[in-house]
Amino acid sequence: MAKIMAKISKFDAAAYLESPETIAAYLTEAFETNDPAFISLAIGTVAKAKGMASVASEAGLSRESLYKSLSGTTKPEFDTVRKVLNAVGVKLVVEPIAGSAEAA
Repeated sequence: MAKIMAKISKFDAAAYLESPETIAAYLTEAFETNDPAFISLAIGTVAKAKGMASVASEAGLSRESLYKSLSGTTKPEFDTVRKVLNAVGVKLVVEPIAGSAEAA
């Protein structure tokens, strides 16, 4: 009896992040987790989708620094996050939390 082995390729979200709308939706979901490591990795995935070298250049950072900052093992500086998001063509938007009490 021959053994059949299924070939499974590793899922890479970067392959599907082709439009600014898709990128924004992906990052919104990541931010909603409130998990800093997951958010950092998601931003890194978007940078990878756009081309890490070109994102680093546009953000004014070194490619190595960008990889390290967005590895999920460190907490990137807010300015780094802001620069990277700008470089990939999205912006942070603040909105009220659904169901939260209104300020008096």
